Amino acid sequence: MNETPVIDVERLNLHYGDFHAVKDLSFQVRRGELYALLGTNGAGKTSTLEVVEGHRAATSGTVRVLGHSPRDRRAVRPRMGIMLQESGFSPDLTVRESVRLIGRLTGRVDEVDRVLGVVDLTRRAGTRVSQLSGGEKRRLDFATAVYGTPDLLFLDEPTTGLDIQSRDALWQAVDRLREDGATVVLTTHYLEEAQQRADRIGLMHRGAFHQEGTVFELTRTLPATIRFALPVLAAALPLPATREGDGTFLVQTFQLQKDLHTLLGWAHDNGLELRELQAGPTRLDDVFRALTDA
Repeated sequence: MNETPVIDVERLNLHYGDFHAVKDLSFQVRRGELYALLGTNGAGKTSTLEVVEGHRAATSGTVRVLGHSPRDRRAVRPRMGIMLQESGFSPDLTVRESVRLIGRLTGRVDEVDRVLGVVDLTRRAGTRVSQLSGGEKRRLDFATAVYGTPDLLFLDEPTTGLDIQSRDALWQAVDRLREDGATVVLTTHYLEEAQQRADRIGLMHRGAFHQEGTVFELTRTLPATIRFALPVLAAALPLPATREGDGTFLVQTFQLQKDLHTLLGWAHDNGLELRELQAGPTRLDDVFRALTDA
């Protein structure tokens, strides 16, 4: 993997009048990785991306994208694909015309029919945008973003409104782009997508990074959990546990394998069945909840 970062943000600050939206933010995105930028509502992630994408000027700090200022659209835009939450296509244009128009505006070269095939819109090529379903419009958004196989792809809530099959198809297309060397920046409220697919995650809160790292690095900051129910508590539990409102017991631990072994041995020795037994590491959504509770 090339050591030169595709995105290099150093001490980025962004003000809206007296409001400090992004505070001294620094991060890098490496070539070929999928980087997820997540955060609470109002955390500053959208403002950050608007600067990185070249849509907004920073108040202070340095931002380099593909070796250039993101405001240098002639150098950056032909190599960058952006899938916004809502692209705002003209309702009177057809699907084919919309894809062709974006291709011309961005300066990327591709075959419209190839791109429509990738997103399963070939049969809707002559349909006006106003007649598309919500899911079809999202697939059109994706088609215009991947037109010309860009080196850098921004995906803003890419699977909102898509059914399971369309989601799978989108991620398969993203995987193929990554195999060809593309770099992907993802923002999503579907945390399981970030957990499954991101190489690294930047977690923003109140305009700054709260944490950054791999899923493992983020989730290991909180204890794993063991949950179970007992028909009768015949003997003292071998581990500290709290009783939940539904009567189940919760054990929190940084030694999941060791403590689970202890608990199973205790249940065997006492002839007890651990009903509804669940054990596993902390998930990304648990890290997110801890962030919002802070």
